[in-house]
Amino acid sequence: QVTAKTAFLFILPQYNVSVPAADGELVQYHYGLKDLVTILFYIFIAIILHAVVQEYALDKINRRLHLSKVKHSKFNESGQLVAFHLTSVIWCLYVVVTEGYISNPRSLWENYPHVYLPYQVKFFYLCQLAYWLHALPELYFQKVRKEEIPRQLRCIALYLLHIAGAYLLNLTRLGLILLLLQYLAEFFFHMARLVYFTDENNEKLFNVWAVVFVVTRLFTLTLYILVIGFGLPRVESQALDPERGNLFSFLFNNILFRMSVLLLVCLFQASVMWRFIHFQLRRWREYWNEQSSRKRAAAAASTKQQTKLLKRDSGYHENGVVKAENGTSPRTKKLKSP
Repeated sequence: QVTAKTAFLFILPQYNVSVPAADGELVQYHYGLKDLVTILFYIFIAIILHAVVQEYALDKINRRLHLSKVKHSKFNESGQLVAFHLTSVIWCLYVVVTEGYISNPRSLWENYPHVYLPYQVKFFYLCQLAYWLHALPELYFQKVRKEEIPRQLRCIALYLLHIAGAYLLNLTRLGLILLLLQYLAEFFFHMARLVYFTDENNEKLFNVWAVVFVVTRLFTLTLYILVIGFGLPRVESQALDPERGNLFSFLFNNILFRMSVLLLVCLFQASVMWRFIHFQLRRWREYWNEQSSRKRAAAAASTKQQTKLLKRDSGYHENGVVKAENGTSPRTKKLKSP
């Protein structure tokens, strides 16, 4: 029994409480320090799953493609993220549909703070935190190049900041919708990279990703403004209550804090869109430069071919004498007088 209690501490979410409901009591959860133990366990699970995907899928594909070292590293990164984002999109979509967050958008801010969480919502957040924390030791296990480490660390830190922020500030409902939109765009991007590595002439999926990215950014910004700017000010947030696990929600009682969060979100989204536009402009410039170089090469080849044809038609010079194609002189011979 002692070992069973310890095992449950690692495997199952902690801090369950019975909440009165219309059809009886409902078991829900809030957060606490014991969540760190559960996250630690699922970090090891994520490392094992990472190794399985690498060994039985990505390595076999890499042997057939014969990619360079740089492309090999990027292929592995995109392959792992495609598997993770696809799983997360399906899981997150199931959670938001079954919990009714899509059918009733007002539930994103009604009865805030949402201190008590359903089991599947809390478990989803714990697994998300475990995955992005497991990405830190994977930088060493995957032998990522030094040039790539700052970019990947920045990406991991942003995901951890947003997911942990939504979890601790009791914005889990809004966080689920935002993660669904983000992971959907990221799935198309890394899928496009995989297709590009197998066939460098196939960039159609990048165009699909560009459309999905713009749409998801617009939805993301709209949701932030709707929930934080208009929804939460209408709700009477509760005060600090450590016994219930409500440690940070009282911050949203302060209008200055709400506006600061909203301003930071808008600035962040603007920077993301600026980098996206810069990336697309660079892609189009490279595409048009490649097309123009191909046209110039084709025009030069055509001009060279026409020059060869003209030389064959009019003859060519040999030792200062114009000769025809068969080697005879094009000039008529003078007849000798008898």
